[in-house]
Amino acid sequence: MKRKNKKNFVNNSVIVVEEIFDMLLNQPTIALRDLPAQNTAFVMIDMVNGFARNGVLKSSRIEAIIPEISMLSKECSEFGIVKIAFADSHSIISPEFGSYPEHCLEGTNESEIVDELKAIGGYKLINKNSTNGFLEGEFQKWLNNNHEIDHYIITGDCTDICIQQFAITLKTYFNMIDKKSRIIVPINAVETYDVAMHNGDLMQVMSLYTMIGNGIEVVQSIEV
Repeated sequence: MKRKNKKNFVNNSVIVVEEIFDMLLNQPTIALRDLPAQNTAFVMIDMVNGFARNGVLKSSRIEAIIPEISMLSKECSEFGIVKIAFADSHSIISPEFGSYPEHCLEGTNESEIVDELKAIGGYKLINKNSTNGFLEGEFQKWLNNNHEIDHYIITGDCTDICIQQFAITLKTYFNMIDKKSRIIVPINAVETYDVAMHNGDLMQVMSLYTMIGNGIEVVQSIEV
């Protein structure tokens, strides 16, 4: 990048971000009842205490989506849709702590699913030691044993990290094996955090846009 282009870059970026924001406002709402229950999985990513309730990475933005995800989890149980919950659960030597503060150590309260979702239950719990749950061996086993599942509803946090990585990797996996899929991300059930230059609103908008560009179906919400 050339410093002399900074002003043009900023001015042009404002225009583009406005266009992306308007596009996201116009994304549709879909109905849970219209999805094939036997072919659909509901995924909750990192709805753990360490991101919602306590610890150095807790965020009120993430805590705020608990009611929406709880409602969807209950409805998925009613429709007989299988559920998976990924939980950040790191070893003490996790290299990830070179990029983020120490968080969600395995066996601690921070790595536990929040009480509201735990109370609803009915999900397969998969602990993960990286930002991409797709890579976990336990998920790979589940994927290989559930070939009929080709619709995924992905919720949780963080939109620009774990959500984006899992959604795009899952979509590209299905593309690789020439299998049509619907990877669905409801805007009102995913969130990210605010800190320093990591502006939550901007990161939310840009990551949702990036997912759309990679074949992810981003919707306003999922209703019954």
